[in-house]
Amino acid sequence: MSKLLKLGVSLLLLNSTCLYAADKMTSPPVEAHEQTDSWVDKLLNKLGADGGFDDTKAIDFSILPGPFYGPETSLGLGISAIGLYQVDKQDRQSQLSSAVINGFASVNGSLGVKLENRTFLSEDSWRFYFDGLISDSPEVYYGVGYPENHQDDNKIVYKNRQFSVAPLILKRVASGTYLGAGFDVNYAKARDINVEESKIDPSPLAKSNLAMGVKLQASYDTRDVLGNPYEGRLLQLDTGFYMPELGSQQRFQSIELNYSEYMQMGPRNSVLAWQLRGRFTHGNVPWHMLSQVGGGSELRGYTAGRYRDKQMLMGQLEYRWDLPGRHGVVAWTGVGAVAPSVRGFNSSELLPNVGIGYRFEVKTRANLRLDLGFGDGETGFYFNLNEAF
Repeated sequence: MSKLLKLGVSLLLLNSTCLYAADKMTSPPVEAHEQTDSWVDKLLNKLGADGGFDDTKAIDFSILPGPFYGPETSLGLGISAIGLYQVDKQDRQSQLSSAVINGFASVNGSLGVKLENRTFLSEDSWRFYFDGLISDSPEVYYGVGYPENHQDDNKIVYKNRQFSVAPLILKRVASGTYLGAGFDVNYAKARDINVEESKIDPSPLAKSNLAMGVKLQASYDTRDVLGNPYEGRLLQLDTGFYMPELGSQQRFQSIELNYSEYMQMGPRNSVLAWQLRGRFTHGNVPWHMLSQVGGGSELRGYTAGRYRDKQMLMGQLEYRWDLPGRHGVVAWTGVGAVAPSVRGFNSSELLPNVGIGYRFEVKTRANLRLDLGFGDGETGFYFNLNEAF
């Protein structure tokens, strides 16, 4: 059993043990939990993890620290914070707006902060999304395409200094239907490139790259809560146009398709969720903007950035079993692939994964998630807020 697997299992057991005392806590829809005699409950309440929402606050925040480990990032500490808020207290149609902040630091000097904001306005007739990232951390590059990516000896380790911002505004044009536009700025600079024994050409990493483009989105979205849906479906199309006229160093296009569905099935608020996703690019696509699988959302268990190419397809099926109190467990399976062209997908190059996870409700419909994923020869442990999809 690998060090990562041992650490993941230990952390899951530790969290389950420490949070057992919170089993009898209830989860009222809009009010914070009352203090209890349990020291665990008192600590969680001080951190804002009361399982509820206090509408008397401008933003009701919860902050939770947690360790992580990865072959490149080494041992580190992550801090996840989620803030729930209502722009208009009289708005009964819009779901709660949220701001999720994930920060991390590790013993080898990795640093990063990621922001994901979702704001709902005017009886959900307008939506404003904002994603941002600033980080300086080790990543991996195995070249481009499955034949190169699948060879363990092709590994190149480098430090990626990255900055990205992606605001998007959406207007409801019909029931559950939204149209919107935004822009995407993504800068990446690889440094401290360590080729080791790899025979892969590292030249694509040699120069920093700035990708700037406009994005258009059309979606049909009936999910009851975006970060933790119990029911509904999402059909979403995103197109991106990156061009020198907008400041991009290279000209290319991207198309992303996402179909997700959620059905309540089983005890309490247990959910069966499944997703199909694809990302297709065309043109002179820089290395950091290629389609990828892996990481904390797409095919958990694979190292983020290992499998990359111009095109990507993936699907995942997950069962979220709601336990008594504020606890839950999940199990999932999935499969994905990367290819140089749409016709280039090959059934012999599929990437399967399976995994298990633990959930704890820190705010109303906002879960802390600890996931342990297994891929083809790889394992990943993830500490985050909200569901993977």
